[in-house]
Amino acid sequence: MKISRLLSCCLAATAAAVAACGGSSGGGGGTTPPVIPSASPTPSGQKIQHVVILIQENRTVDNLFNGYPGADTVTQGMGQDPNNPGKQIVIKLKQMPLQMKLAPHNGYPQFEASYDGGKMDGFNTIRVENNQDLSYVYQYANRSDVQPYWNLAQQYVLADRTFSTQGSGSFTAHQDLIAAGTKINSTQALIDFPSQQPWGCDAPAGTTTALITTKKVYLPTPAGPFPCLGYKTLRDLLDAKGVSWKYYVPPIGSGFDGNIWNAFDAIHAVRYGSEWKTNVVATTNLLPDISSGKLASVTWVCPDFANSDHPGSHPDMGPSWVAQVVNAIGQSQYWNTTAIVVVWDDWGGLYDHVPPQQIDYQGLGIRVPMLIVSPYAKKGYVSHTQYEFGSLVKFIEATWNLGSLGNTDVRANTIDDSFNFLQNPRPFSPIPAKYSRTFFLHQRPSNHPLDDE
Repeated sequence: MKISRLLSCCLAATAAAVAACGGSSGGGGGTTPPVIPSASPTPSGQKIQHVVILIQENRTVDNLFNGYPGADTVTQGMGQDPNNPGKQIVIKLKQMPLQMKLAPHNGYPQFEASYDGGKMDGFNTIRVENNQDLSYVYQYANRSDVQPYWNLAQQYVLADRTFSTQGSGSFTAHQDLIAAGTKINSTQALIDFPSQQPWGCDAPAGTTTALITTKKVYLPTPAGPFPCLGYKTLRDLLDAKGVSWKYYVPPIGSGFDGNIWNAFDAIHAVRYGSEWKTNVVATTNLLPDISSGKLASVTWVCPDFANSDHPGSHPDMGPSWVAQVVNAIGQSQYWNTTAIVVVWDDWGGLYDHVPPQQIDYQGLGIRVPMLIVSPYAKKGYVSHTQYEFGSLVKFIEATWNLGSLGNTDVRANTIDDSFNFLQNPRPFSPIPAKYSRTFFLHQRPSNHPLDDE
């Protein structure tokens, strides 16, 4: 072996080992893995040519994977006695259908109330619409409704220590998935939701945003700017290296541009550039793009509301939709070079018992499920490494040697420990699902906003 090749292999192995050591298990883990500059390919960069992030909505680990072997879940949670403020009570979690008719609130004030300084006992202090049952959010989904998710976990990886980057809802969560942060200056970051819809450059005039300061002072709308932003995202790093990307989002009503929210609609350079028509595309194009060989190197996918798992959506389409996207990739030319990540964007106000570590003034937020699917993913592995949305950004940056956005991607643990890049790619086994690929290919758009909170 030539000396240069030996040195390159050693550097790559060292980087992988250090990254693995930097990961944390259990509820601790806040150490920042050291960044090792190296021009040699990372293990993921040697094997992965496509990363697909499927973004589901508003669930927790306790809600979707309750009782999954090896995962940290509970069947009863803590609440506050409504008749005796400050006294904790035990509330049994109820097994319920995946469909939830009511949508709990999940903004920053609700996060703070639920988190309650780490006691995780304030979930029943928040009224859900006009419902009188304050224990409504203490529930978990029937296993039969989410069986495709459990099948994916059994074949690949369930990460049960994934936290949203911020204690907030969908607007900032989707920004974190493309930018690893929402800082607008040295002392303030976006949080919660813009004052009017849609959430982005297409918002009505006068729309403002909520902010949180580095001193953890919450400034509701109209404190912040119009939601048409200039900060860098992964798009800038990908474009600089000539790496292809697409962002799939469902159309709303008769028009496509804008929608109620769309992460890149809030990025001025994309919304008013040529990529708005070439890289931001309708979710209905995803399955045809996979089958026709048009999958980009980096792909974000937002499902139609009916397939999103969001409370109030169709009772059971979400797990089948995810399964059929995975099946389409697994049975395509892309399988041997792809990592698929299924992640839920926020907790949706639902109960979860694991207190998120408060790393900085924005979060972490409450725990959400994440599945990692790849021919190199460990089989049936439950990762207890502390992940956040910056972990996915960091993985993409390392895979294509993009450099760093310098946000939460710096501190976040990468997801490398959920893979074994030394193994040969595993053959794909289709995931059984109630609804077929043909069903989704012919599904009419719901024309319902994916999320309005």
